[in-house]
Amino acid sequence: MKQDSPTRRDVVKYGGAMLTGGLLAGCTSDDTASPTATDGATDTDTAGTSQPTADGSYTVTMEPVGTVEFESVPETWVPYTADYADMGVALGHGDDMAAIGVKARYGTHLYDDLPGVSVNKDDLTELWENGTGKEIYYELDADVHVTDPNFMVNRLQWSEGDVEEISDSVAPFFGNTIFSRAYDWHDDYPYYSLYEAFEKLAAVFQERERFEAFQRLHEDVLATVEERLPEETPDIALLYPAEVPPESFYPYLVGGGTQSKHWNDLGVGDALAEHGVTDAQAGGGTIDFETLLEIDPDALAIRLQGEIPESYFEENIRSHLQSHDAASQLSAVQNDRVIYGGLTYQGPIIHLFQLERAAQGLYPEAFGGEQLFDRQRVANIVNGEFDE
Repeated sequence: MKQDSPTRRDVVKYGGAMLTGGLLAGCTSDDTASPTATDGATDTDTAGTSQPTADGSYTVTMEPVGTVEFESVPETWVPYTADYADMGVALGHGDDMAAIGVKARYGTHLYDDLPGVSVNKDDLTELWENGTGKEIYYELDADVHVTDPNFMVNRLQWSEGDVEEISDSVAPFFGNTIFSRAYDWHDDYPYYSLYEAFEKLAAVFQERERFEAFQRLHEDVLATVEERLPEETPDIALLYPAEVPPESFYPYLVGGGTQSKHWNDLGVGDALAEHGVTDAQAGGGTIDFETLLEIDPDALAIRLQGEIPESYFEENIRSHLQSHDAASQLSAVQNDRVIYGGLTYQGPIIHLFQLERAAQGLYPEAFGGEQLFDRQRVANIVNGEFDE
């Protein structure tokens, strides 16, 4: 971003986008692709890679922040949501991550299955403590904040001036809210798919080879899934319990956000959307079993945050529904199609685990208890050993 005076930090800076009204409104032009398009990239944002400059620095462009110039690879970085945290780990920069928005929503337990890959959440500063103030960003003193500035304004109640202050005094924001497409404030600029956003972050960290290795793995796994999918796939209801054991739920539409990538990969239909239910992230309220009985989905996918062992899910969710007077009448309950719905935030690693568990839950005959992807191959990529 053009500065009126030198900032404290010279490692990273905006190269072309102003962080006043234009950036927060989207910085889009008339030929920008529709924000609901699957690809999410614009005509002026097609490379997805870093662009070198004459002095050896490089720039990366991502909506809504525009073009950001990096004089060197960031040494410390701060994501807010765990989808970007997971991307950074996949790119080999987990040790450089200083903080996370909400620790409980980051599925670091999944890394336990990957040799030599780990993130200790105790080492991360939690940004959310009854709100997220600017002071913590000064204390962290990171080189880049991997968060959509519009998320800071619309979800965390920052002002545009707050965003500009931290960008000028500490380091820029670089990110696009990708996990949900339910927010109307995102309508003015494009969304990115998981791998489009992942490619952008790879450009920031100059980790093109790791990104391409993950991309090949991802394509291999999706090819395996496609081969095994049955001709008929179910309509699911994606639900988050309002309490445990549940008597009501927050409804989530499958949609195009990255939180639903594993469901889209598995070809499911959205029973809630078909019946006009409003997504909780777009202001929808809870729904009860009476409403669910009217919809009667083929399967219930129950989303829970944190580490959810099968025993916990069986005791607190599945068994409760089976013994419940109303819930037990649902076809999904009677046909044993109540499955774990996964975490909200998923990057390339967490997505693989969630895709595997969802496939096994929805299609046990096709996927059974078999691992869908090679854990060692994932670990090798993260650890920089990806010659194939």
